[in-house]
Amino acid sequence: MSEEAPAGKATILVYSDDRSTRGQVRLALGRRVAADLPEIEIVECATHQAVSKTLDAGGIDLVIMDGEAVPAGGLGLCRQLKSEIYDCPPVLVLTGRPQDAWLATWSFADHVVPHPLDALALANGVADVVRGTVRA
Repeated sequence: MSEEAPAGKATILVYSDDRSTRGQVRLALGRRVAADLPEIEIVECATHQAVSKTLDAGGIDLVIMDGEAVPAGGLGLCRQLKSEIYDCPPVLVLTGRPQDAWLATWSFADHVVPHPLDALALANGVADVVRGTVRA
């Protein structure tokens, strides 16, 4: 007996100036991060201006930010978004190394995954966050 897939989509914004990092995130997440969650749709942004414009348009369930992005790093941008956007979507930050977890706390990130990216850790982190925020 197969379980019916949940309706709706979870829309995830992925911010990194590095195309390969965005590709690694896309590959790690696939079409669905967990059987009990709806399919995901990924929106990629390479600049902080694109992130702002996309968030202003609405409909984002989760933001994944590359803490190593330049010139606007994901940690600083996360802090700015959390301070300036009412009801900001949750943010998962990719840190440069595990020791940078304290920076994620400073940035008000909801979850952190260190580089090098572990596909399972990223998918599990996204699933945990999306379970609390996805819209039908």
